[in-house]
Amino acid sequence: MSNQQKLLVFSQIPQLFARFEETPLGAASWAQVHKAVLHDGRTVAVKVQHPKVRSQCANDVILMELLVRFVSWTFPEFSFAWLVDEAKKNMPLELDFLKEGQNTEKVAYMLKQFPFLKVPKIHWELSTSRVLTMEFMEGGQVNDREYMKKNGIDVNEISQSLGKMYSEMIFVNGFVHCDPHPGNVLVRKSTQTNKTEIVLLDHGLYQNLTEEFRLDYCRLWHSLIRTDMKGIEMYSRRLGAGDLYPLFACMLTARSWASITKGIDQTPVSETEDVEIRVNAAKYLPRINELLNKVPRQMLLLLKTNDLLRGIETSLQTRANATSFINMSRCCVRALSRHERDKCQSWYGKLKISLSETLDLWQINLYEALLWIKATLLGSWIAEILGYHHPHPQ
Repeated sequence: MSNQQKLLVFSQIPQLFARFEETPLGAASWAQVHKAVLHDGRTVAVKVQHPKVRSQCANDVILMELLVRFVSWTFPEFSFAWLVDEAKKNMPLELDFLKEGQNTEKVAYMLKQFPFLKVPKIHWELSTSRVLTMEFMEGGQVNDREYMKKNGIDVNEISQSLGKMYSEMIFVNGFVHCDPHPGNVLVRKSTQTNKTEIVLLDHGLYQNLTEEFRLDYCRLWHSLIRTDMKGIEMYSRRLGAGDLYPLFACMLTARSWASITKGIDQTPVSETEDVEIRVNAAKYLPRINELLNKVPRQMLLLLKTNDLLRGIETSLQTRANATSFINMSRCCVRALSRHERDKCQSWYGKLKISLSETLDLWQINLYEALLWIKATLLGSWIAEILGYHHPHPQ
């Protein structure tokens, strides 16, 4: 932005804001965010798009396409056409701040049942396609364990809440926030209730899942959690993985095939398994690239989202926690039952589906309760009592 343009912009600021901090809170390649105060005293964040970013992004896509073609010509076993397709589709969406504001309000309404989730309110009268004015929200980054310890925030509670949010978005609603990096996920203690809250920011990049894709993805995860190997193969193939379905399952879960066959909720990720996954990622890179070209484009942003969420879990040291799989199971059961009810014509059939859903959810709750008992001191006491009445043979 030239000095003349800056003078023109900042000359209008006193009409709109009582105070406007010229130094941005944060800056990225596309936009920067400034803190400001409205004339009624409310603090806001003003996201301002860089003036030449749209033309620059168009040039970047052209350059990316040329590079991808060159790589494909030089190394025929590697094809990154999917990367160009995703860039062409997502860049215009992320550059439209009015669309970002609409996404913000949509996800707030969609997940209103979660009181711990907070998203900024949009000030539409001060927003355009290149300027987004929203409620200013503070908190520590979700990967900042020191901040959480200082503020009495339980990392396990945060991990569980994130799992509930994203399971609901993916399996039930099919409308997914696809950029949950730590800078976009803040945590804090409410000053009113003293309860832990998650603040979700930057709503420019979302994925709308088709119903067919969402249900197949839901059935696949249901099979992964239940260690249903036939289901894993069938639904992986339906999602385009073909004969590479074992690799696909490993990519989705970030677990080894041995762990998947044993049950991904049964054992935590070990350091040995982590090393094995990294080695195999390099070893099977051509196959991974082949797979990324085969699966539906909707899958690509979900894989990115999975990786970002996994990174947060690793930072919080809650990765592969059984509770996260329990939350996913609940959402899968609810989503599939709702779909079956919608298709069913008879009241008796709908009643059977609802009863089956209730039974499945009750079993999940019972399993969760057993895990909780096992993890508490009560579990140790029960084990001691049982050991006293049923001594082991010498």
